[in-house]
Amino acid sequence: MTTVLGVLQVFVCVVLIFLILMHSGKDAGLSGAFGVGTGAGPFGGGSLVERNLNRWTIGFAVVFAVNTILLIKIS
Repeated sequence: MTTVLGVLQVFVCVVLIFLILMHSGKDAGLSGAFGVGTGAGPFGGGSLVERNLNRWTIGFAVVFAVNTILLIKIS
């Protein structure tokens, strides 16, 4: 069981790093350099791709945290 959770932990870590690096910064582009806009509208803003990227990142972060707690409890 520990081996399976360990392999899952490594996979989740790699995917989570990739997802975090896919995010664009708040100061992306020329408008961000002058503080003109953040690209977010009043209802969370951003494109559908950005919202889905946020959801996937949060999901993998939760899986990472739960898996870490399980590994600590088992060890």
